[in-house]
Amino acid sequence: MSEPTVAEATNRIYESLQANNADLDTHIATLKAALTQAGQKEAEFDPARIVQNNRQGRKLMQAYFRQRGVTVKFTAS
Repeated sequence: MSEPTVAEATNRIYESLQANNADLDTHIATLKAALTQAGQKEAEFDPARIVQNNRQGRKLMQAYFRQRGVTVKFTAS
């Protein structure tokens, strides 16, 4: 089985967030590996697709991912 792309890993994280953070740490590790494989430094998320789309929710997500070695930025809505 091939390594997932950044887009696939990002979609799995959206699904995990919708499922009350089920296997989130595993999906973050997969995203980190996909970012490294693609030569990218940060993951981009659509704030409309995250569960808690307010400033506090976005900052919490950024901090959680940063602790696991992934820089998060959000697309402009």
